[in-house]
Amino acid sequence: MSDKITSLPRLKDILASLKVEGKKIVFTNGCFDILHLGHIKYLRKAKALGDILVVGLNTDSSVRKIKGSLRPIVPEDERAEILAALEMVDYVVMFSRETPEKIILELQPDIHVKGGDYTEEMLPEAKLVRSYGGKVAIIPLVEGKATTNIIREILDRYGNPE
Repeated sequence: MSDKITSLPRLKDILASLKVEGKKIVFTNGCFDILHLGHIKYLRKAKALGDILVVGLNTDSSVRKIKGSLRPIVPEDERAEILAALEMVDYVVMFSRETPEKIILELQPDIHVKGGDYTEEMLPEAKLVRSYGGKVAIIPLVEGKATTNIIREILDRYGNPE
């Protein structure tokens, strides 16, 4: 497993040191179930907003709460390792809640990034980020690129067992 995949307490210490060095910390979160071009472009744009990109990865149990009982397709340990293999991702930390407020409160990133399927008003964590002086950035989605679309395409091509 990669050194990029870490626990919240360890990551908090690492980021504290990086902040002292003047590094800008960018945080994003999500399921990142079946990695696709939309994810890659999104993560590149997120990384471009700062120096260090931290990805909060939903655990399998939280993905099921968000996406339903048939998800995730790819288990959390594999999703974490795939994300950690990407050059633009500096750290991956898993979290088991449906929303990232607790992890954001602990890490206090300079910028919290979400995809264009959200508005800042829709994000329960936006007020928290602004409360400590952080910023929220919304990155537009890549049209037509989504895990759900990939799943649909596979079912269309290979048959839906239901």
